[in-house]
Amino acid sequence: MASLLARIARFAFRRRRLVVALWLLAATVAIACMAVFGGASKINQTFTVPGSQSQQALDRMKQAFPASSGTNAQIVFTLPAGQSVTTAAAERSITSVLAAAAKAPEVAQVLSPSQTGAVSPQRTAAIAEVEYQVSGASLSTSTLDALKSAVQSAPHGNLQVQVGGPAFNNGAANPGAEDLVGVLVAVIVLAITFGSLVAAGLPLLSALFGVVIAVAAVLSLTGAVDISSTALTLSLMIGLAVGIDYALFIVTRHRSQLARGMAAQEAAATAAGTAGSAVLFAGLTVVIAMAGLSVVGIPFLTVMGLCAAGAVFIAVAVALTLLPAFLGFAGTRLTPKPGSRTARREAAITDTAAASGPVNGAERWTRIAIRRPLATVLIVVAALAGLAWPAHSMSLGLPDNATAPSGSSQRAAYQEVTADFGPGFNGPLLVLADTSHSSAPAAAAQQIAGSLKALPDVAAVTAPRLSADGKAALIQLVPKSAPSDQATKDLVTGIRDQAGALEHGTGATIAVTGTTAVGIDVSSKLGSAIVPFAIVVVGLSLVLLLLVFRSLVVPVKAALGFLLSVGASFGVVVALFQQGHLAKLIGVDATGPVTSFLPIILMAVLFGLAMDYEVFLVSRMREDYVHHGSPIGAVHAGARTAGRVVTAAALIMFSVFASFVTSDNMILKQLACALAVGVLIDAFAVRMTLVPAVLALTGRAAWWLPRWMDRALPNLDIEGTSLEQDCAMQSADPHGTHQEPAGASTR
Repeated sequence: MASLLARIARFAFRRRRLVVALWLLAATVAIACMAVFGGASKINQTFTVPGSQSQQALDRMKQAFPASSGTNAQIVFTLPAGQSVTTAAAERSITSVLAAAAKAPEVAQVLSPSQTGAVSPQRTAAIAEVEYQVSGASLSTSTLDALKSAVQSAPHGNLQVQVGGPAFNNGAANPGAEDLVGVLVAVIVLAITFGSLVAAGLPLLSALFGVVIAVAAVLSLTGAVDISSTALTLSLMIGLAVGIDYALFIVTRHRSQLARGMAAQEAAATAAGTAGSAVLFAGLTVVIAMAGLSVVGIPFLTVMGLCAAGAVFIAVAVALTLLPAFLGFAGTRLTPKPGSRTARREAAITDTAAASGPVNGAERWTRIAIRRPLATVLIVVAALAGLAWPAHSMSLGLPDNATAPSGSSQRAAYQEVTADFGPGFNGPLLVLADTSHSSAPAAAAQQIAGSLKALPDVAAVTAPRLSADGKAALIQLVPKSAPSDQATKDLVTGIRDQAGALEHGTGATIAVTGTTAVGIDVSSKLGSAIVPFAIVVVGLSLVLLLLVFRSLVVPVKAALGFLLSVGASFGVVVALFQQGHLAKLIGVDATGPVTSFLPIILMAVLFGLAMDYEVFLVSRMREDYVHHGSPIGAVHAGARTAGRVVTAAALIMFSVFASFVTSDNMILKQLACALAVGVLIDAFAVRMTLVPAVLALTGRAAWWLPRWMDRALPNLDIEGTSLEQDCAMQSADPHGTHQEPAGASTR
């Protein structure tokens, strides 16, 4: 593998103009496809589970109740205490507003408060419904903005009018200018790490090149596939983060080889064969983990995983082909100046003897960690277990308008409805009754409505609406609890449990649907998939690391460290977003459930990133152990050579993820926060602290593998030991091997 990557890098270095031209062509094609076949206007926020009871009922409603088969918005009218919405003047204002709403784009019908029956007991508030024939995911932001504009511009006297409801639950997770903060931090970290603006610019340039292609490719598919804005932003976020990190690893190794006197072309080849092998391995693990989301069987999660996997695949391809071409253009300009801080550091790194003393902060930290390795292990495990503790009460759901941006119309509407009617009116359930086999369909529907009203936690049940052919009835049921409460989930389960008895008594079958029920079904499906997916991911990490390091201790230690990182990340997210601890520090002023697909996405992404840091750090340790045979010396050498780069990579990735925490979209905010915390914990608490302590504690046993297994496993040569002979052969060939690009100068 190392030799193959080195040969690819040599070709890209020599034929750099051709390679850059091919990548520019690829970018042009991707952008052209985006312009012709897709675009940002076609992204949506589809969160459904095909085959679930709620989705099947929605599909049937398209035939029986087309006007009610889509999502709906709420128009909330309020007056101060002592005034009534039922006066003639108030009703004229309400009629004026509803007439304007009926003319808004894509509106199927508008139901007045007299039709919905939603007038508060004090007569100070009323709710009208605006029904659409399409799902909330299919409504664009401009459509909802047009509704708000129409409502607010209509004469409404002294009525306070707010627009909200389920149609606004699927706010797009659109990147903003504030997300560039992560890029700026990355530039600063790269400049400090390399001490050269040219060297710092190469990882950023290659990463941005890959992100442009990835985002354009995702957007080009929006015309044929339902792609959520969350999937697009996740691809952008992960593609940018790993793109910078992967290039950082390779450029760092390239400059290290230049500092030791190696020719630029061979330095690029060696960097691609060593650090590039780690990049290829780590990138493929992320791709496999993200693509593995398809096994859960939920289309929107499959699309999300494949989009992110595609972005990572492009980042790996750019790092292994386009980056060596950029290195060819840079030539020897990347060589550290004699006597510079970078040159002295590289000279010190060359001395891998453990007795050489600490040469950088990473090794000094490692020396502290392994001074009392058992104590370090216990402290880190206890600390991460403490952070993970809140995760035991994690509640999964899809964020609703209760956590919408403060001051927004939908947040104000949610609060008004809760105050005047009760929280359940923000997420009513729809019960679809199939009365085609009932002898008296109307009477059967009335009997079902009466039975539902007797259930606990039911605030109200509307009169059944019969379909045009009389074979179906639609009943709206309002819970007493909020849409995201456990009591509402229990109510949905209770209604479904009553289905058999109701069918026996009326001859009609029922199904629970609506936005709230769909969200509950999505969360239930994803919640049941967490443990199986975790088993697959951990098992995959054990197999992959066994192949790479040919050790039993290293894979087990890495898998357990990954579980600690994931658990701690879950705990922090629950503490912030669900329990509200220190939530205002990140702009969260209302608590709610953890996004239902966050745990699986976090496990998939963090798995790849954890393997990334593990391979880059531990491979340098194993490389030193193979050459010198000292377990403790290998830990020191690995920290000295790779610790600084892992630290820089983690800080860059953390800053990229953290910059998205400023988003108003709660899904993106939670996801970005979880990834940022996960990277920080995994890189510094696990890889830079726990890993050295465990390796120091186990000594030579850390690198032991039974002989029969050693013979059976393929040799991946992740450290690039086969490159020595390859480099010697290349050095013997004077034709182009040591040729530097024209105009290159020695620093």
